[in-house]
Amino acid sequence: MHLKLPKSVTIAEVGPRDGLQNEGIEISTAQKVNLVNCLSQTGLTRIEVTSFTHPSWIPQLKDAEQVMNQIQRKEGVVYSALVPNKKGYERAMACQVDEVVFLLSASETHNLRNVNRTVSESLSELKETSLNIPKDMVRIRGVIAMAFECPFEGKISVDRVIDIGKELKRIGAYEIALADTAGLADPARVFEVFSMVTHELSGICLAGHFHNTYGFGMANVFASLQCGVSVFDGSIGGLGGCPYIPEASGNIATEDIVYMMETMGIETGIELNSLLECGKLTEGLVQKPLTSYLSKQKRIK
Repeated sequence: MHLKLPKSVTIAEVGPRDGLQNEGIEISTAQKVNLVNCLSQTGLTRIEVTSFTHPSWIPQLKDAEQVMNQIQRKEGVVYSALVPNKKGYERAMACQVDEVVFLLSASETHNLRNVNRTVSESLSELKETSLNIPKDMVRIRGVIAMAFECPFEGKISVDRVIDIGKELKRIGAYEIALADTAGLADPARVFEVFSMVTHELSGICLAGHFHNTYGFGMANVFASLQCGVSVFDGSIGGLGGCPYIPEASGNIATEDIVYMMETMGIETGIELNSLLECGKLTEGLVQKPLTSYLSKQKRIK
């Protein structure tokens, strides 16, 4: 009996947006630009740079335009940004992003806390926003937050996740990431949800976005692999969390995902030592130790 392992996976780096948005100290535009430029040299092909959210909601990312316009774009790298509404989309288009990220929650309570809208209202707004997409020729990536379990509502119905996924597909998303936003999911639950969603959402790429609140992050990646998932979000150094869930820990670390994949013989196309250098840069920006496992190791075999 053999494990179901792909020959290669794609890692989407979300640290510059998802990772930095929760940091208490202000990080300068130049520092953010340097981080994105460093990540661009590692072999990563997808980097989520920022969010075009109103500054009053996420002050750390108030310089979205400046960062997006100042990064040194590398050929072959897709530079994306989260857009919460039509205004955010227009701002992103003025900065020539390659991909827009539409995020909404499968939990009504979390969606209201996150964007002050019901899930239905968010879907309507994203649908209206998407009407401009064909002429702009930019990719849409969907992210379903709280796709497995919610600290406010408990386990989320898989049917609800599927219904939201179908709406995102109709809107034009080429890929949908299922996010364990609070880090409450376990590998069995992840396998169950991805198995069902994969069956119901055929013809669209699915991705995994995991947090490490209870240390299940990498195990959840492995469970996803068994369902055929081959795209995973990672945050350099394990930065991240959710502004509206104080107990949620950071995202799984990009370097930890890369190391696990390469150790298992799965290609990522990412140069690990270059990534670790980005980790050192990140540690200097946030002025605290990183939470990634690799950042604590003295040597890498």
